[in-house]
Amino acid sequence: MAVVEVEGLCKRYGETVAVDDVSFTVEHGEIFGIVGPNGAGKTTLVECVEGVRRPDRGRISVLGLDPLRDRARLRQVMGAQLQGGGLPEKLRVGEAVTLYRSFYADGADPWRLLDELGLAGKRDTAFEDLSGGQAQRLSIALALVGRPRIAVLDELTTGLDPRARRDTWELIEQIRDTGVTVLLVTHFMPEAERLCDRVAVIDRGRLAALDTPGGLIARAGAPQRVRFRAAGPFDAALLDGLDGVGEVRTERGETVVTGTGDLLRTVSSALARHGVPATETRLETATLEDAFLALTGRAPEEETA
Repeated sequence: MAVVEVEGLCKRYGETVAVDDVSFTVEHGEIFGIVGPNGAGKTTLVECVEGVRRPDRGRISVLGLDPLRDRARLRQVMGAQLQGGGLPEKLRVGEAVTLYRSFYADGADPWRLLDELGLAGKRDTAFEDLSGGQAQRLSIALALVGRPRIAVLDELTTGLDPRARRDTWELIEQIRDTGVTVLLVTHFMPEAERLCDRVAVIDRGRLAALDTPGGLIARAGAPQRVRFRAAGPFDAALLDGLDGVGEVRTERGETVVTGTGDLLRTVSSALARHGVPATETRLETATLEDAFLALTGRAPEEETA
């Protein structure tokens, strides 16, 4: 049985359609990503799954439970880190985790959990004094203290520096490795590409695509890019018309060749034949962000009206 089943889900706010006929399933033990720009309907969608919002139409089942009818039972098996879910500034880390532990009949040992998440030395620290990474680790602790079977993480790494973001990614992978199913909501495509087993692309409230990150990239047919700097002046036209080359342009002294196939070999061979020395040559393969742009026509950071 799927952990989460969503069928024909619709949610409207007045004239605004936030979620429009969305259907998907989440399997046990996977990290399932819901990606899209801000305002695309991602948070409304997961809030319906959590039972926080009542959908206008559609069916939702989480571990065989109805999120509205079985709300009390669902909260015992689901942990959630909500977008913008800040705590009172003066609340201490130890106070927060023991408070949340009291909500569950069979929760985790809060002190052991803090130790596992690298927060053992912050028990007496007020929420306002935590760094961004530490605050996110506390959010994860609060989502896990009830020993959930499924964890919902909404825009978990927004605003974090690169090191804190990567540390948080490792934590999410560790959570999945313990058998917890993760529903990850994000508009940061490298995060979804790194972590997710499957990804649902939400655009303007609709499900634009659903596949593995690799499947989405392949489906979109996003091209490769070869970037290099020529050691001296050269005619970029010598690369035009080569097999697999789609576009050649110059950006701030760097030549960018876009295309398909064995593009790096094609470009390198042509430069060698014409005696053009090149430095800083690198191949950029297609990414999930490229696929998102190809599928929706918009960058993921664009905000939906």
